[in-house]
Amino acid sequence: MAVPPAAPEIDAFTRPFWDAAGRGVLLIRRCLACARAHHYPREFCPYCWSEDVDWETASGRAVLYTWSVVHRNDLPPFDARVPYTAAVVDLDEGPRMMTELVGGAEGTPVIGMALEVAFRTEGDGIAIPLFRPAVRRR
Repeated sequence: MAVPPAAPEIDAFTRPFWDAAGRGVLLIRRCLACARAHHYPREFCPYCWSEDVDWETASGRAVLYTWSVVHRNDLPPFDARVPYTAAVVDLDEGPRMMTELVGGAEGTPVIGMALEVAFRTEGDGIAIPLFRPAVRRR
């Protein structure tokens, strides 16, 4: 069985997403026909099927929808990271996103907790978006 690559495959379509992540910016796609945002990036709207979609800078704010602590994963590079907290978050813009929780959220995640995007740069230089507990601002 072939081992999946440790890094995402970046092509001409997804390059804007990964380039923005490298600058610490989270991008999502928004349909210009029905105005709904979606993630993962697609070349068409999953709601109305329009191809009139564009990149948009997301706020980076989210709330925790669900999570699970992964104690065993035999696939590289995840095998070296166990335990880690896999999560699904609801972005403020609407879409749900699969991610990882870091920065103190691993031991005490609470459904509905406020989160903010952070980025981890992998050994190959690709920045991966993940989420951590939001810093309270006065």
